[in-house]
This record gives sequence, C-alpha cells and structure tokens, in this order.
Amino acid sequence: MTRTGTRRGTTALLAAMTVALLLGGCGIRPTQVPVDGGPAPSRMPCAVTGEGSSQTRPQSVPVRIYLVCASQLVAVDRTAELPTARSSDSGLQVARALVAELQKEPSQAERDAGFQTFVRPQVTVSAPRDGDPEGTYRLNRLPEDLPPEALSQLVCTLAESRAAAGNGGVVLGGPGGYAPRVYDCAATTKSHPKTPAPGRVPESPHAGSPPAEGR
Repeated sequence: MTRTGTRRGTTALLAAMTVALLLGGCGIRPTQVPVDGGPAPSRMPCAVTGEGSSQTRPQSVPVRIYLVCASQLVAVDRTAELPTARSSDSGLQVARALVAELQKEPSQAERDAGFQTFVRPQVTVSAPRDGDPEGTYRLNRLPEDLPPEALSQLVCTLAESRAAAGNGGVVLGGPGGYAPRVYDCAATTKSHPKTPAPGRVPESPHAGSPPAEGR
C-alpha cells in the first residue's frame, strides 16, 4: 500500500471515530421528570341506562322532567301519581307532582350519568289569585330569586307538561303583590340554564279584540 493510500485510510478512520464521538456526546437523555398533561377529558353520558330512574308505583303515569347534566337541561323520564281526569285544580296537582319530582335527589343511575337538580325542597306551588292570568302558579319565592338553574328546570318541566296553559310557556308568580310573568322554555334556556330567558308580561285575554260597540 502506498503512503497516499495509507493517509487516506487513516483520515477516513479518524473521521469515523470523530462522528461516533460527536453522536455519543450529543445524545438527548430521557427526562426523569414525569410530564403531567392533566386528567383525560371526560364526558358525562347524560343518559340513564339499565333500570329506570324510578320504580313504577300503582296509579302512576310516565312524566318527563328536566335535570341539569353537563351544564345543560336534559329530559329525564320518571313516573308520578297524577290526576287522570281534568278538573278545575288538576293543573295545580300536576304542577305540584312535577315540582316534587324535581326536588328529589337523582337516583344512583341518574347520578352516575351526571344528572343533578337545583330545585330545593323549600319551593312550594300554590293556586293563582283573583285577577291572575289563566294557568298561573304562585311560588313561595320570587322566580328571579331562585337559582337560575332551578328556574330553568321549573320553567321547562312545567311548560312542556299538562300544567301549562298552552301559550308556549308557563305563568309564574311569587308571594305578595308580585305580578305573574310568562317564562318560555326556549332552546337557549335548555342549552344555557344558568341564563334563563327573562319573564314577559302576559298578554291580555282581550288583546286584539275589536272594541265593544257603543249603544
């Protein structure tokens, strides 16, 4: 082998060794500090599976109430004892039965699905007063003084039941001289129960009627 060939071989060997040393010295060591990316995102099912949320009782009928799940109102099917025939006070009986269902603590299956209620047992429903619009229900507290989620639950549960007067909402009043107002179960009420739609003044039953003829 010539001197030139020897120099080339030696140079190539030194270059290879240099590259190997550089690669070994510049390797990235695995970190010893665990990286906490936070808990894995969880999503409530908001659906009761398996057994029903309440046992069927004699003379009970299916009802639908609204509970809060994942910051929204979600319909839940239950059973309650309701009057089968319509009478002058059947609407009040239905309203009281539905409010009683809202006041119950969710069953284990409902809790596992993420449901909760904000309607407290202290809320009571009474009959309308003289001069109140048809279908009015008087609460023992001002509707606006209730937790917003509780008001949303009451409004949507009553508005979509036999207790409603059929005007697209439910008429709620409070104690004292509080004037009743109509509360609508709008789509935004279900999607954002923390900001329920404000009540509106009930329409007069004679609104839009032609004036009476004079004599």
